Amino acid sequence: MGSTIFLFLLLSLAFPHCIFHQPIVFVNGDMRLIQETCKNTKYYDLCVSSLKRNATSTKADTKGLAIIMIGVGMANATATSSYLSSQLFSTTPNDPILKKVLKECADKYSYAADALQNSVRDLGTESFDYAYMHVMGASDYPNACRNAFRRYPGLAYPSELARREAGLKHICDVVLGIIDHLGW
Repeated sequence: MGSTIFLFLLLSLAFPHCIFHQPIVFVNGDMRLIQETCKNTKYYDLCVSSLKRNATSTKADTKGLAIIMIGVGMANATATSSYLSSQLFSTTPNDPILKKVLKECADKYSYAADALQNSVRDLGTESFDYAYMHVMGASDYPNACRNAFRRYPGLAYPSELARREAGLKHICDVVLGIIDHLGW
């Protein structure tokens, strides 16, 4: 099972668009653990729908479900970093401040993905406190991006970025709820 989860995480980093554009596939199997696990999270519907999209989730234990959700978060953070990097190239060269802020934000989302990757390692060694800490860090990196926009009153925080920020924070909240449950 460990190699399957690692392969999923590797593929979700290489092909993050696959995570976001897959239709929901309802897997035949016991959904009880998914539902019970998701009841311990802040965003039950997000948790259940995200886990239902992954065929291996019905065979996973609680730690495996956390790792699957971390993969969803990594894909989100990586896709957002890529989105921001693409915005750097489409921004006019006459706006160096916007380019600087977009670069800073792209870096912050990349750091969020790295923090989530570290949480997978921590879960593997059952260092739940460290995993929790890394997920909290990943959840907080978007705040640094928002603050970068606030430093320059002429820059408006893009609604697309606000949507992506909320998505990553919600995913991280789900993961934190699952990790809390692991520590029992």
